Amino acid sequence: MLKRVFYIAIIIIPGLAFGQLESDFEYSKEFIWGVNKNNRGGLIGGIVLKHSRIKSGRVYETFGLELMNIKHPKEQRYTSRQTGTSFVWGKQNFLYAIRTQYGLDRLMFKKAPQQGVQISLGVAGGPTIGIEAPYYILTQGGEYKQYDPNLYPNLRAIQGSGKLLQGIGESKLVPGINAKAGLSFEFGAFRNNVAGVEIGILTELYTRKIIIVPTQKNTAFYPTAFFTFFWGTRR
Repeated sequence: MLKRVFYIAIIIIPGLAFGQLESDFEYSKEFIWGVNKNNRGGLIGGIVLKHSRIKSGRVYETFGLELMNIKHPKEQRYTSRQTGTSFVWGKQNFLYAIRTQYGLDRLMFKKAPQQGVQISLGVAGGPTIGIEAPYYILTQGGEYKQYDPNLYPNLRAIQGSGKLLQGIGESKLVPGINAKAGLSFEFGAFRNNVAGVEIGILTELYTRKIIIVPTQKNTAFYPTAFFTFFWGTRR
């Protein structure tokens, strides 16, 4: 669904953008933060920070940081009949991604100082640090253990999930790289405020396969469709 929305925007927006009038609104720096939703995350995929500064004319160079929680598409959440608490069946590890990005944004249509829509096309990429953290479960014996499909073959063997951030100290770091492209639509009502949405696609490749759900197919390559709601300031 997210990919379909992105492709439609790619077809429609360029013609709309170039059909608009020019604006004399100029700015040299921008800082935004946002909330990301993607097809490999939950209700909220993560958070995004980005700083932009003018490079030349309509082109801005960008420096970004993204903090994401990546889920396996086969994850299923259940509620224990014994305790009433929930857990993810089959999950062995979390995958958290810390992405650093350098990129370029091209203004396709400039927003008027206090009205209109600004449309930008952006590309970015850079190194990723993947954090592979063990997923703990509460066993029938009342112990917290990392999930193992050989030891806990059915739902009755699990009474709940582990404590918040339990096992984070046992995490393994997995390096990788990421690249993304997207369209941004800014709707800020005032000259120095920014609010809008970015729609795009991102690909990420790690140096090894990361086991999230051991009984399913796992991979080192993660293509993603996303949209991000963002806010910020510019001057």
